Amino acid sequence: MKKSRKYIFIGILFILISISLFLYFQVSASEKKDGIENFPSNYQPYLKELAKKHPNWKFRALYTNLDWNYVINQENIYGKNLVPKNYQDSWKNTTPGQYNVEIDSGWVDSSRQAVEFCMDPRNFLNEGRLFQFEALSYESHTNNLNGIEKILYGTEFYNTKVSYFNANGNTINMNEKYSDLILRGGQTSKVSPYHLASRIKQEVGPFLSHSSISGKVAGYEGYYNFYNIGATSSAEPMGAIKKGLQYAKDGKGASQATKDKYLIPWNTKEKAITGGAIFIGSSYINVGQNTIYLQKFDVNDDRKGTLFTHQYMTNVLAPYSEAKSIYNGYQKSGLLDTAMTFVIPVYNNMPTIPTQNPNINSNDFKQENTKAYCSGNNVNVRTGPSTSYEIITTISNQTKMTIIAKGKQSGERWDQVILENGIIGYIYQIYVAELPSVQIEKIDISLDNTTLKKGDKKQLQITISPQEATSHKIIYTSRNTRVATVDDKGNIQAISSGKTTITVKAEENNVKNDIEITVYSPVTRIKLDQSEIFMQVGDTFQINGIIEPDDADEKTILYSSTNTEVATIQENGIINAYKEGSTNLIASSKENPNIKAECILYVVRPMDDSEIHFDSSLTVNSLEVSGIDYNNNTVADIKGKITTDLEIEIVNNRNEVLKETDIIGTGSKIRVKENGQLIRQYKIIIYGDSNGDGLINSVDLLVLQRHILEIEPLEEIYRKACNINKNGKKPTSLDLLLIQRHILGLQIIEQ
Repeated sequence: MKKSRKYIFIGILFILISISLFLYFQVSASEKKDGIENFPSNYQPYLKELAKKHPNWKFRALYTNLDWNYVINQENIYGKNLVPKNYQDSWKNTTPGQYNVEIDSGWVDSSRQAVEFCMDPRNFLNEGRLFQFEALSYESHTNNLNGIEKILYGTEFYNTKVSYFNANGNTINMNEKYSDLILRGGQTSKVSPYHLASRIKQEVGPFLSHSSISGKVAGYEGYYNFYNIGATSSAEPMGAIKKGLQYAKDGKGASQATKDKYLIPWNTKEKAITGGAIFIGSSYINVGQNTIYLQKFDVNDDRKGTLFTHQYMTNVLAPYSEAKSIYNGYQKSGLLDTAMTFVIPVYNNMPTIPTQNPNINSNDFKQENTKAYCSGNNVNVRTGPSTSYEIITTISNQTKMTIIAKGKQSGERWDQVILENGIIGYIYQIYVAELPSVQIEKIDISLDNTTLKKGDKKQLQITISPQEATSHKIIYTSRNTRVATVDDKGNIQAISSGKTTITVKAEENNVKNDIEITVYSPVTRIKLDQSEIFMQVGDTFQINGIIEPDDADEKTILYSSTNTEVATIQENGIINAYKEGSTNLIASSKENPNIKAECILYVVRPMDDSEIHFDSSLTVNSLEVSGIDYNNNTVADIKGKITTDLEIEIVNNRNEVLKETDIIGTGSKIRVKENGQLIRQYKIIIYGDSNGDGLINSVDLLVLQRHILEIEPLEEIYRKACNINKNGKKPTSLDLLLIQRHILGLQIIEQ
């Protein structure tokens, strides 16, 4: 019998030692390490994304040294974590006898999946949910009234002066706003007033009429509890609120020293806000539970107490929802880029992939392990399969990933993926393309001539390796589409002069090859601004040649005269007249001498200016005459403004002699003769008359429009007539508008 007792004792001792060792290894001292590099590798990619957007943010790893399964077992105890009763079953404990049992009014026990989801920090390393890890101490350089008001925006606390009821039911009006009280409460308690403002919104909602702060609850008139401190769960109607107000009234049995510390009784709103803040600061923030997460989940042993017991909230989603509220407040305040520190827990033996949000139906996905890539630009990776979930990162085309769960939902489909950097998230399925088993390894390209003429079409020749991948999709791009374009079959279209690089790339990966091509624009035509010229012996005159098209690479014009004894022409188009006679002037392209234009030059005897005089109303520029009143532009009108003893003859643009009553127009010529011999010729310009009929009407609009559209180019004299601004530039749509206004009588064209 004694021997049996001995074995029993040894067995019990062994069990106790085993439990002690187990607890020792489960709950050893926590440690903190600053910097992203000190986090586990599966945390780092999320934190690096955040750091890129907010370089002033600091990240501190809290190594709890707690085993993950041990932590979840401690938190997954009936009644410890609650969810609203109207949530779907995946959020709720479905154990018979415990399912949908209201632990507090409208609240039921949560599922293990809900606890795992809410406790895994990796689920919340994004802008919208990160603030559950924000260190919550007061900081004077970031906390201010403006920021508090922005957090309170949308509630009855916003920009509102404080009033309350005392125990006798009398109304006390203060000359301060709720934001003033919250700021002062933060300064006194050393707790972030932004955190206090967000917590008040979380606990009592947007209305001043909430029972915890109305001051009207029977038996608790004139008492206030803004943070629902002591408001533990109760099945009694308003049970939790009454427990909280009982704490506001007498501290629920606390010592006088404790009540003095927390300013109890909370019979004014200022004492309730400040005293509650002191309670939060001393009870949580100042003893190592200085984040919303750590106040909900007691996993940091800094206070050297029993873990998993000192927990402020029963709502398992409280850190999740409060974080979003704080983020919104910071965003509205413009405070997101200020220096902040985030304390993020790390556990031992965490699962490789974080637990799914219970809202995500696992039946909507098929587990996979398929290599893929992003087939779009600026594609968002989200925390869940919908645009309502937060963005984790944004990726570009060709980003590689692995599909771990293929969406099979009806309608809009999403896949769960792991990026190469380790980020896990969801992508809209149309942007996910599976990598084929055999991928393109090499692309060779060739072109028989890399120099193309404008307008040419050439097809790139490509060779894909290995041969099994020849059917895979290839993407063709041109670096400069103004020079040349390329279609999806590799057909190059030369557009204009210049250089560009054509890239041939495999859609499935980054295998690519480049080829540089040069496009040149050849000369197609030369035009001269004169078709015939009359010069006097000893005169000089400049003729202008125009190369077409405008973007031709070689614009050099070579000039020559067929009779250099009569006249010569220099390389810049300047003509020197030597003796009476005629010669042909030739302008040819340096690039292609077969492309040329000619005009005839007549050299006549010198004529003294006193031999001919033009009325001052006319403008004579070299051998061009303008300033003609288009309402008085008959041959007789013009002859009446010329004084000379020489013969005057006016012809139209077809060299037909006009009668005295005929109208002259652009391109008509004034010929000066002596004894029947032509000794000088002037061309006439009427601005706005683009077709030479001497009128300005809709026909001129049409002619100019066709010129601008390059359908039917105008000769030089008519281009000059269409340059209404007389600035020497090519006619444009502005000139078109000025002609139109003239026709409508809105703005007369000055000649």
